[in-house]
Amino acid sequence: MEAAVKEAAADDAAEAAIRACVKRFYEKGGADSLLGPIFEKSISELEPHLDIVANFWSHALLGTTRYQGTPFGVHVNLPIEPQHFARWLALFTETAKETMPERLASAAVARAEHMTQCFQSGLFPFKDSQGRPSKAPA
Repeated sequence: MEAAVKEAAADDAAEAAIRACVKRFYEKGGADSLLGPIFEKSISELEPHLDIVANFWSHALLGTTRYQGTPFGVHVNLPIEPQHFARWLALFTETAKETMPERLASAAVARAEHMTQCFQSGLFPFKDSQGRPSKAPA
C-alpha cells in the first residue's frame, strides 16, 4: 500500500510539473516576437488549449491515455516556417529545465527534439536551391 501511495504522489508531482511547464511555455511563447504572432492567430481559447497540450505531454511522458490525437495534423496548416522550430525548441528546452525535475525534463526535451525533426521533415520535405528546407521542390 505504501508503494502505491508513493507512486501516486510521484505521478501527481509529475503531472503538476508538466502543467507548469506547458503554462510557462505558452506565457513565454506568447511574448516571443517570432512565436507570439502564431500563437495569437492560432489559439482562440488558451485554457482549453493548455489542457490539450498538458494531456499530450502527460501521454508522451507518463503513458496516460487522456490524449488520443496526432499533433502533426494540427500543425500542418499553421503559418510556420523552418526558423520557428529552433525558437520553439529553445524556449521549450529552457522552460522544461526550469519547471520539471531533471529526469522528466530530459525526457521531454528528447521528445521535443524528435518532434521538431519529424515535423520539419513532414512540413518541409524538400530543399530549395540554397539547400534550405522547403515545402516545394527547387
